[in-house]
Amino acid sequence: MHPADAAEKRFRQGYSCAQAVFSVLAEPWGIPAEVSLRVAAAFGGGLARTAGVCGSLTGAAMAIGLAQASVSPADNVPEKEKTYERCRRLLERFRELHGSTLCRDLLGCNLSTPEGLTRARRENLFQQRCPPYVRDAVRLALELLEEEGCRPRPLTGAAGSAPEVAGQ
Repeated sequence: MHPADAAEKRFRQGYSCAQAVFSVLAEPWGIPAEVSLRVAAAFGGGLARTAGVCGSLTGAAMAIGLAQASVSPADNVPEKEKTYERCRRLLERFRELHGSTLCRDLLGCNLSTPEGLTRARRENLFQQRCPPYVRDAVRLALELLEEEGCRPRPLTGAAGSAPEVAGQ
């Protein structure tokens, strides 16, 4: 099954857009779905239903961050810049396809208000409008990573150890 199909299926099972996208994209990096679903739990609806940046994009951006070559104190700044650039390109490409990166624009209502959330639920906007956003976020993230030759690899520290942080 293509990752975009898997993400849409997961979304239709009741996971948020961010959970669906990040969990599918994180699997090849060795991150268990149970972990990635928890990590992304607060990002749906434009970050905790504040109608900001689409959760599909947030999930994809987190997955792009997994491709960062190093997070050591010596390498983090230049590597982080590469990650920022990849994410900016993700946002650009998504905006070209859908006209916006904001949940409130994509859904046509503001989930941060009781009226907007009620409308989205009453009109079934999540199920009608969000699947293409989920699919495109996965597809675009995979394309960007492929273009740069980023291949999933087991992450060091995935079993619980963290890189040393300067000043600790």
